[in-house]
Amino acid sequence: MLELRNISYNVADEGQDKEILKNVNITLSDDKFFVITGPNGGGKSSLAKIIAGIYKPSSGQIIYDGKDITDMSITDRARLGISFAFQQPVRFKGLTVKDLLTLAAGEELKASACDYLSEVGLCAHDYINREVNASLSGGELKRIEIALTIARGSKLTIFDEPEAGIDLWSFSNLITVFEDLKKKTNGSIVIISHQERIINIADEIILIANGEVVKHGNKEEVMPLFSGSTFKCKFK
Repeated sequence: MLELRNISYNVADEGQDKEILKNVNITLSDDKFFVITGPNGGGKSSLAKIIAGIYKPSSGQIIYDGKDITDMSITDRARLGISFAFQQPVRFKGLTVKDLLTLAAGEELKASACDYLSEVGLCAHDYINREVNASLSGGELKRIEIALTIARGSKLTIFDEPEAGIDLWSFSNLITVFEDLKKKTNGSIVIISHQERIINIADEIILIANGEVVKHGNKEEVMPLFSGSTFKCKFK
């Protein structure tokens, strides 16, 4: 279980402190699919990076499975089972898809690399020996990154706007991948998104605006606060 206790985050902006997050309190229970959503600039991505250890909060505590991890690095959090998938997946010159899958597993692959690729809808024959470079599209990289996440077997996985920069066809396939991942995973998934189709498959939705948690609940409780296909908050 992950607990965020009174998390605030400030950044310097033109010589003054700008408050990005304000006393955020959230509890994320195990084995659930969460979506953190809200208007652009509301603090969603900053919160995700604080959970992962990329940013450090200005104040507050982060408790994971009863342990205070507030001052832990992203590497130490990864060892505890917290992983983070960036908006723009990293390309690795000279490394193949199989190389990365083996590294992600941290040991001998529990399943074949081909099986992991099949789970995200990629033909292993076409991708297993591909170098992870600019020859891969954004949608292909997203799916490979999800395959890496499955190989890691993380207890808590955070995806920061996985739909960013991909075409409609790839987005439709990503939804299917996340639906399957939700059924198969033994851990929790947190997705930062404002896309309706991703929000619709969440167990719980956390709505953030102006750096504060406006609502945390199921779809029926949270959705009345939204309007439009990309769910811009009515109170924005």
